[in-house]
Amino acid sequence: MAAAESNMLPLGTKAPYFQLYDTISKDMVSLNDIKSDKATVIMFICNHCPYVHHVMKKLLKTAYEYMEKGVSFVAISSNDVENYPQDHPDLMKMIAEMCQFPFPYLYDETQTVANEYKAACTPDFYVFDKDLKLVYRGRFDETRPQMGVKPTGKDLKKALDAILENREVDPKQFPSIGCSIKWKK
Repeated sequence: MAAAESNMLPLGTKAPYFQLYDTISKDMVSLNDIKSDKATVIMFICNHCPYVHHVMKKLLKTAYEYMEKGVSFVAISSNDVENYPQDHPDLMKMIAEMCQFPFPYLYDETQTVANEYKAACTPDFYVFDKDLKLVYRGRFDETRPQMGVKPTGKDLKKALDAILENREVDPKQFPSIGCSIKWKK
């Protein structure tokens, strides 16, 4: 498992706009469609990454919990499907349905969105406030596959709790570590 770290987009960055194909609904979904008046979580994930698999169950539980509190979530896969066919949109839909994703699972075919967000790995998490200003980026928590520790999502949850309680999000943040995004050649 070759690991890559987040690029850590500067805090305060305005969320780059996107409109991408949702593999679940088969509709085009934009940033404006999923934006929350509390917090918006944008996650870069993919089907095949063991780092994503490691956190998936807890990530889904976290999404369900915080969506009830008004936070929106969206997942984006930007991998090159020609060289990584397991990340194809048809398989994205299958995974999303099997895992019961409560959020859209978007396909970034041109990889433009991943580039604009400076996404580097899967999973890579970005939290934007009600004004779509970046307040958190980085890891779900400190666990990794084969560490023998179950994911908690404590880093992401700490940031979301701060937003929901109208507190400043702690600027001490750690990069995510995961599989590198599979860029087209």
